[in-house]
Amino acid sequence: MSKDFWENRWENNQIGWDLGEVSPPIKAFIDQLNNKKSFILVPGCGNAYEAEYLFENGFQNTYIVEIADAAIQSFKKRYPQFPAAHIIHGDFFDLDRKFDLIIEQTFFCAIPPAQRLDYVKKVKSILNPKGKLVGLLFNRFFVKGPPYGGTVAEYESYFEKDFEIQIMEPAKNSIEPRDGSELFIKLQLK
Repeated sequence: MSKDFWENRWENNQIGWDLGEVSPPIKAFIDQLNNKKSFILVPGCGNAYEAEYLFENGFQNTYIVEIADAAIQSFKKRYPQFPAAHIIHGDFFDLDRKFDLIIEQTFFCAIPPAQRLDYVKKVKSILNPKGKLVGLLFNRFFVKGPPYGGTVAEYESYFEKDFEIQIMEPAKNSIEPRDGSELFIKLQLK
């Protein structure tokens, strides 16, 4: 999907994926994190509720990347105290920084399935040794996307070569409309 596609979605308020809050499974994960010095990325962040929550809870090395300027402006307006230097307006696939943790919330399911291996390669290239990818993937299919869904077997085929799959199971605390259709993942770079 192009920058124009996402810009158009934001400008026309076609952001049905936006929960208006931190996704409960991701919030529960963040709540058990201890290393406040970790470098954390939230890619395709949209309104970046997860980044806001991380920052509010002392994770000062939290970064976001988003291709749509309208999303960036929405986040800046809603949460002006987030450091401007940690807001990356650009393409995730162009990043050249390193992170300890990547929080996956709606980004993987937003990119066309043909780009999923590119996503895995990019995540591998920007994670520090033993870095983690944690978040949610859809465990279902959609008539047309985005979002694009998939299955556990499909996701394992993408990640198992380069990541230790520590958790890939149905999320226990999804919001009601997504209950039973989300997988919580915790993958560590080998």
